[in-house]
Amino acid sequence: MASTEQTSSGHAHDAAATRHLRDRVAGFVRDRVVPHERVLDAGGPEAGGVLRELRRLARSEGLWALALPAELGGGGLTLAAYAEIAEAEGASDHGPAALGSAPLLDVRMLARHGGPRVRELYLERLVAGEIRSCYAMTEPDVPGTDPFLTATHAEQQPDGTWSVTGRKWFTSGAANADLVTVLARTDGTAGDRDGLSLLLVPTASPGFRVERELPLLGAGGQWEIELDHVTVPGDHMIGERGRALAVAGERLQLGRTLRALRWLGQAQRAFDLMCERAVARTGSRGPLAGHQLVQQHVFDALLALRTTRPLVHEAVALLGAGRDAHTEVGLAKVAAARTLQQVTDSAIQIHGAAGLGPDTALPALFRTGRAARILDGPDELHITSVARRVLRAYGERPATPR
Repeated sequence: MASTEQTSSGHAHDAAATRHLRDRVAGFVRDRVVPHERVLDAGGPEAGGVLRELRRLARSEGLWALALPAELGGGGLTLAAYAEIAEAEGASDHGPAALGSAPLLDVRMLARHGGPRVRELYLERLVAGEIRSCYAMTEPDVPGTDPFLTATHAEQQPDGTWSVTGRKWFTSGAANADLVTVLARTDGTAGDRDGLSLLLVPTASPGFRVERELPLLGAGGQWEIELDHVTVPGDHMIGERGRALAVAGERLQLGRTLRALRWLGQAQRAFDLMCERAVARTGSRGPLAGHQLVQQHVFDALLALRTTRPLVHEAVALLGAGRDAHTEVGLAKVAAARTLQQVTDSAIQIHGAAGLGPDTALPALFRTGRAARILDGPDELHITSVARRVLRAYGERPATPR
């Protein structure tokens, strides 16, 4: 009995500590990051200076890189603990970068699948924020849902290095990255299920070029890059040769779940703005909050939030336990993207014309919600893959008695 009480008390303490940390992160994003969103959105030298100052403040307040490994200089939170915080951190698109968790996917990938030299050269510097990384998978004129058709190719040279040639696009953060992980064909021909590999490319390498920025519904941050016979060290292959999709799939599972958490944070932000507007805005017939159609918006938005959040955390729990989570991640990704778009749309409706203008975050939140239904796999991909998986399971089990 004593041990049970100690365990329960410990869990209560951990939960209270996580809540306290989540509140601190939420306060940092609200008070430090959100006031600078317009500058950060615009990019350029001024944005770089603001981001450096935010990172300095995050370190000084003990909020830096909370989800990254402690042995590399991060906060060492488990995935389950970080999930409680990621929503608050993601209320702003710039929260993860300001708080040092942006390289989480790359750090985990390189720690698990990178060779000794890659880990030695880059991991601690990534966690410290000294260098930045990005990930290049999709290509112009190649369906993003069909990586087997990847046209970028890499040829191994007699000295063991790789020569990489190809073009990638919608590569987040490529303009400021020091490293880019590139999906390339090293064996076989287009369409083969095997023969794709991941190579870690230093962006200072001759032949690497940032071609153009690709505004996403008017917002920046996505880039098209070209690699023209870029030489990559032989020990910069990530994972096994020809087995890139196993590593990419692992990365995508976690990446989609993290983004779903952050979209929930943005949906909650839109919900808060909507409710504050409904209470504060008064017309000749009283506050907007007294109108039944406004109350319908509030109810529907709250229902979407409350039903989506458990789906996302179910995916987190399965991933944290190392179990298969394809169905749960698919459900979470689609639900979170829809929720962000739905809640933000209602918030804009309650704000009226003010919700379309520059004085609130709602246009940016709506843009993110719309893009979320395409990025990381369109809704249709997840819908069909989840449905097929469910139906296949029914086909493999005995029929239910009638």
